[in-house]
Amino acid sequence: MTRQIDYYFSLQSPWAYIGHKPFREIVSTYDLKINYKPVQLVDLFAESGGLPLAKRHPARQRYRMVELQRWRDRRGLNFHLQPANWPFNARLADGVVIAALEVGLDPEPYLQRAYPAVWEHQLKLADSATLVKLADDAGLPGEQLVARAATEAVSAAYEQNRQDALDADVFGSPGYVLDGEVFWGQDRIELLEDALKSGRKPYNSQG
Repeated sequence: MTRQIDYYFSLQSPWAYIGHKPFREIVSTYDLKINYKPVQLVDLFAESGGLPLAKRHPARQRYRMVELQRWRDRRGLNFHLQPANWPFNARLADGVVIAALEVGLDPEPYLQRAYPAVWEHQLKLADSATLVKLADDAGLPGEQLVARAATEAVSAAYEQNRQDALDADVFGSPGYVLDGEVFWGQDRIELLEDALKSGRKPYNSQG
């Protein structure tokens, strides 16, 4: 039986972008089924006691910039630390993923273009025309998906993902949930692979 992993993320998140390729490699190696769950980070932070970047202590903001550089080198990426069109409202960009899922399409080709579009090419992912082109380039019906992404139905699904994240004890992006065990952050991908490789039972907060 194919194992499943819940993947909580937002295209707003640099860490989801940094971790996406190694995550996909693990998914392929262990034949996992991904349950894609884009989530509104601002609301998730507020609910779980986190702070948006601009409200964090300056020391934390400075440390984040150092970490981005470390992981950029570690993952072999080449991206802007402060892209021209970031931060942005990710509601529509994330919504395209939900829209694709709702009509039975694989959102992965879109994600593989949308992540670097933000961080490498500095495109404006709050812009519907940009999203249409990204989806079209991914072999998906861009206009149809972007129009659907703007609907109340997709907004409701987006909100449900936020509630699912809270119920699963996920409080940031990316969050990978395997058999109820949360792996938060792209720097936990190696630990996720260890869990899959060993076949151990999931850990929980009860010890």
